[in-house]
Order: sequence, then structure tokens, then C-alpha cells
Amino acid sequence: MKLQKATRCALFAVLELAGDPDRQLSATDIADKYGISSNHLAKVLRDLGRAGLVESVRGAGGGYRFSGNAKRATLFDVIQLFEDIGSECDIYNEPGAATEIGQALCTVMLEIDSISQATLKSVTIDTLLKLSRWQQERQESVGAGDSPAEAVV
Repeated sequence: MKLQKATRCALFAVLELAGDPDRQLSATDIADKYGISSNHLAKVLRDLGRAGLVESVRGAGGGYRFSGNAKRATLFDVIQLFEDIGSECDIYNEPGAATEIGQALCTVMLEIDSISQATLKSVTIDTLLKLSRWQQERQESVGAGDSPAEAVV
């Protein structure tokens, strides 16, 4: 699955902010860390704010902070704000789609979409943050002189 820029920006922002919900970060802070456009990210953050996943904090030292529930919010919750997920296979407008093979292909593609959605709905923000921390600890232990084989064990 290839994600649009806005979706990737949203995931970076949500995960960065959810990693420490008490911390406030500006769009520029997040954009600089991930090498993305701060103007584009600001638009994405407004959409995330409307969805209740982040909130804007005004004033000196303001910025954005995570306002969702990391144990309940899923990757699907973020991705579906920016991607056309779950659109039905349009068998009437695609060339060849009305044929038996076209319909069979549509059935398979719908099944793949269904599996993808189920997976995205099963991965919470909290789960992804734990995976990220585990990978960071693993890299640090390898960097501290352990051999890669020792780090895996």
C-alpha cells in the first residue's frame, strides 16, 4: 500500500505527539524531524484536530499535542482521514470489469482491501509506539558494542 504525502505526514505527527502526550510541538518541529514541509503539515494537523486526534495550543510555547486515546486510536483512524479506503470496486466504469474475469478480479481486490483494513484497524497508535521503542532499544544495544546476533537474542 502506497500512502499519500498527507497520510504519511499525519502518521508522523500523530506518532510523534502520542509518544509524549504532555509535550507540545510546533508543526515546524515535527516537519524538521521528518524532513517534510511545515506548511503541508500545518494543513494536515488542522484535519487531525477536526478528527479529535490532536489539539492546538495557542500562546508562547504553543503548538500541538496529542488528544486522542493511543490505546484505542488505530492506524486506520488516521489513514482513513486522507485515503480513499474501502471504496467499492466499480464494475461498471472500468474497462473489462463487467466480464466474468473482471468480476472475479474485483472480488479478489475487495478481499485484499478487507484484509488490509482489518490489519490497519488492529494496530493501535500505542502498539506502533511500542514497536518503535523496541526497535530503537535494539539499535542502541547494537550500537553499544553488541553484535547484531546478540541483539536479536
